Amino acid sequence: MSHTGRIHIPSMKPHCSEAEWKARVDLAACYRLVELYGMADMMANHISARVPDEDGAFLINPYGMMYEEITASSLIKVDLAGNILSKPDFGDLNYGINKAGYVIHSAIHGARHEVDCVIHTHSWASMAVSSLACGLLPLTQTAMRFLKIGYHDYQGVVLDTKEQASLIEDLGNGEALILRNHGALTVGRTVGEAFNWMHRLELACRAQLAAQATQQPLQAVSPEVLEETWNNYQPGTRRPYGVMEWPALLRKLDRLDNSYRD
Repeated sequence: MSHTGRIHIPSMKPHCSEAEWKARVDLAACYRLVELYGMADMMANHISARVPDEDGAFLINPYGMMYEEITASSLIKVDLAGNILSKPDFGDLNYGINKAGYVIHSAIHGARHEVDCVIHTHSWASMAVSSLACGLLPLTQTAMRFLKIGYHDYQGVVLDTKEQASLIEDLGNGEALILRNHGALTVGRTVGEAFNWMHRLELACRAQLAAQATQQPLQAVSPEVLEETWNNYQPGTRRPYGVMEWPALLRKLDRLDNSYRD
């Protein structure tokens, strides 16, 4: 590490296909955005992306780097069995991967082949809602998008692969999951789509907590309107999420700090 506070990592670009490098850049951007929008937990948590054209391979963060430090070259490529397929030279730091990250992300990538990205967070808002017996309430239009969100009961730190079966069952074919007493998880067919789901889930959690904090009666919406609103957010009734937002978000990062592309 230099005195600038940055870890110097040799570029992995010469060792990647063009498709993998693009996936690396998008995933590194997602880490930076999760940090930027206040959803990071220092070096805990994880975001993964499937490696194009490599069956069973996905990219995930090195355990020990902050989200704000993640770059395209710093990501580690692993397979569904947890074997490290490639990683950069971290020097004396010699970072590996977080086991809980491997258990959660390998389960989803192995079961949901249409999913390219998985995001798991421990934000204050998602942790608070995950600890409420009522769960996420459809109080706002944004929250109505999650009317049929799944729930996964807490079983301890996710270190045992035996938990993978129930995790997959609780996620089902959905895009979002509340991990009870833990946090939140979203998936997407692209990195941009997964980030869009997580960003909106975070907003829904924050809005609910703010409304509940007033201790005033909560305004209910009819089941018919809830169902209609939920349906308007489904893939069959609108364009995929992230298509418009993702290029703009990358431009935003480029204006702030484009080192995620290294």
